[in-house]
Amino acid sequence: MSNFMAKLVKSTLSVAALSLLTACSMTHQLASKVELRPTGDLGVVIERATGQVQIVNHTSKTSLAQIDGLGDLSHASIVYSRDQRFAYVFGRDGGLTKVDLLTDSIAGRVIQSGNSIGGAISQDGKLVAVSNYTPGGVKVFNAETLELVADIPATELSTKPRNKDGSMQRSKTVGLVDAPGNKFVVSLFDSHEIWVLDFSKPDYQVSKFKDIGLFPYDALMSPDGRYYIAGLFGEDGMALLDLWHMEKGVQRILPNYGKGDKKLPVYKMPHLEGWAIAGDNAFVPAVGQHKVLVVNTKTWKQVTEIPVHGQPVFVMAQPDNRQVWVNFAFPRNDTIQVIDTDSISLTDTLKPGPGVLHMEFTPRGEQVWMSVRDKNEIHIYDTLSKKLVKLLEAESPSGIFFTNRAHQIGL
Repeated sequence: MSNFMAKLVKSTLSVAALSLLTACSMTHQLASKVELRPTGDLGVVIERATGQVQIVNHTSKTSLAQIDGLGDLSHASIVYSRDQRFAYVFGRDGGLTKVDLLTDSIAGRVIQSGNSIGGAISQDGKLVAVSNYTPGGVKVFNAETLELVADIPATELSTKPRNKDGSMQRSKTVGLVDAPGNKFVVSLFDSHEIWVLDFSKPDYQVSKFKDIGLFPYDALMSPDGRYYIAGLFGEDGMALLDLWHMEKGVQRILPNYGKGDKKLPVYKMPHLEGWAIAGDNAFVPAVGQHKVLVVNTKTWKQVTEIPVHGQPVFVMAQPDNRQVWVNFAFPRNDTIQVIDTDSISLTDTLKPGPGVLHMEFTPRGEQVWMSVRDKNEIHIYDTLSKKLVKLLEAESPSGIFFTNRAHQIGL
């Protein structure tokens, strides 16, 4: 190479290096001006009275934004996309809303029914399913576009009066959860069934289990995705489906757990989400009774029961399963009680205020957030000391959902 060419190459490389350094410097300056928002410590709070949601950061314990225009959120729930960027909000008015947590905006919205009661997202994150009261059934949507993928009507009710348009009424669907293998599992309240919806192939399959017990009102999935358990409103007991051995059908468990007890008015049905498994025991709420049931998960038989302050609604475990936190139905909904899962005994009673509707633990369980609806507040407690750490304002808050749910089965 000539001396001239060598100098030319050296000069060219110097210019390229300078350009690269300049570009890196500009990129660094730009990044320093843009507030980057991680998704792993975000969450969404339902503000039920105003049709709003509030985006929060549970690490800094701050509110980031409010988004309105989500319709009737009186019984709203949320699931998250796999990347934790999008929240899918299921409204009571049949609205399915996709909220972008990075831009604080609505990324899509459809009114898919007249009355819905929650939903789930598939294992691969590509499908969002919604459980409907009116008309009864499940609708499944493309998670990216919210286009309808499948409309699965529930069982017709021949003994019920027909709808105004002459069509037959269909069973309400409840307890919809995701399951491994791109499946959804749902209970049919009026027709006493459990269905497994298999979307692992383009042509989905529906497996139906009938006569599972009277009026399944809600359900839960075990954390490993194996057992689906439906609570029964029409009788004492629960219905269990082992998804590893569906050929065995549905098993009835905890029969007559309230036998001999005085029946109490049920002010609010307990929710079965967030159950605790510690060792071989599960802790579940009893319908219409002031007690939490302790169930052996190998035999599915009741071991004992724990008397509590009122009718339990949520019986939720910390991530380490060492403690279970319980809230209660009206008129005793100003109280939280804590159960130690090792000694199987009550350890603490807290009084956040009237209308404690929901709890949510930070991913590693150092704090628990509580919605205190009638005080328009969110209370944040330290789970070790049981001390109140901070208050946040919120308009009639109910459900609290953190983005780590994106990577949990059955939520």
